[in-house]
Amino acid sequence: MSKAPRPPKGKAPPKAQASAKSASKAVPDASSPSDGSPTGDRIAKVLSRAGVASRREAERMIAEGRVKVNGSQIDSPALNVSSADRILVDGKPLPEAEAPRLWLYNKPAGLVTSNSDEKGRRTIFDELPEDLPRVMTVGRLDLNSEGLLLLTNDGGIKRRLELPSTGWLRRYRVRINGRPKDEDFEPLRKGLVIDGERFQPMTVALDRQQGANAWLTIGIREGKNREIRRALEDIGFNVNRLLRLSYGPFQLGTLKLGEVEELRPRVVRDQLGLEPEEVEETPARRPTRGKPFGKAAGKPAGKPGRPGAPAGRSAGAPTGRPGGPGKQSDSQRGVGKPGARTGGKPVGKFGGKPSGSGASGKPAGRTSGPKNRPGGKNPRR
Repeated sequence: MSKAPRPPKGKAPPKAQASAKSASKAVPDASSPSDGSPTGDRIAKVLSRAGVASRREAERMIAEGRVKVNGSQIDSPALNVSSADRILVDGKPLPEAEAPRLWLYNKPAGLVTSNSDEKGRRTIFDELPEDLPRVMTVGRLDLNSEGLLLLTNDGGIKRRLELPSTGWLRRYRVRINGRPKDEDFEPLRKGLVIDGERFQPMTVALDRQQGANAWLTIGIREGKNREIRRALEDIGFNVNRLLRLSYGPFQLGTLKLGEVEELRPRVVRDQLGLEPEEVEETPARRPTRGKPFGKAAGKPAGKPGRPGAPAGRSAGAPTGRPGGPGKQSDSQRGVGKPGARTGGKPVGKFGGKPSGSGASGKPAGRTSGPKNRPGGKNPRR
């Protein structure tokens, strides 16, 4: 019996060659380097970077069949695209990605930090200025918490600022009911395990006693859900007011309640380690206020007491009244002095030793900005 001739060494049979060619045609305009790794970025990341939606929202849009790449409808976010690919969302070309921008927002208590609320409660996006572009929050503050909340138009910045690996310190003024002693907070300084969840060590300073309440300054580096409230409840103290003072090198300073202030592009570039061409060199705008805050939240009870001079002051006890017109120098507005004491040392792409306005003492905001403001209502509302 004669055997079929073998194909030349190193070549696949004709049928295998045909199937390989058909497989390569299945993905239009797909390209990969010689090592086989995909080029470009994931489609959800590209949509987020262009300001269309967050990554999770973009993945839902893809699953709903609202996105086309090179004329083909896609149903999975497991696709890498480059600038050469043609992307349509709801039949419209993908807008060009904006330069990364960052805003400071003094969140009032009584607002939900989400796009919408199933209980019908008001969200921060109901109160932000109408001329603000589409923004995302960096982390969250729960309903009854107030103070500094970072806003950005860039999904990549949001993700990196939220990663625990950045190690940036978040500082809070916390009012609790009771008459604690400094040693009562040792469990927080050593780290807790609550319901099987590990909480990293916190910095805790007992600032002062004010009647039946005590004021603390607490620093955390992870920002888990209701982390401070849960940790204090675990050692027997209830929180009745919580204000965030800083997020890494970014400071609340004297920003008024409900006010929004954009950081200077150079500050964003220096603090986040971005390349100069990634950030538009335009001056930041003056602080703007959102809509008059309604009755849903009300005014927070009481005024934060001025801290004394407890041991552990180096953890970053604030000066002046949080969110109020305290007497602070320009170097305390917007961006503080980053470093091991206040903000920690970021790592990764956004790492390196922070520099720029925070280190030189130049203010981060309150400079006259351009007259052309982005128009339209905030799409997130």
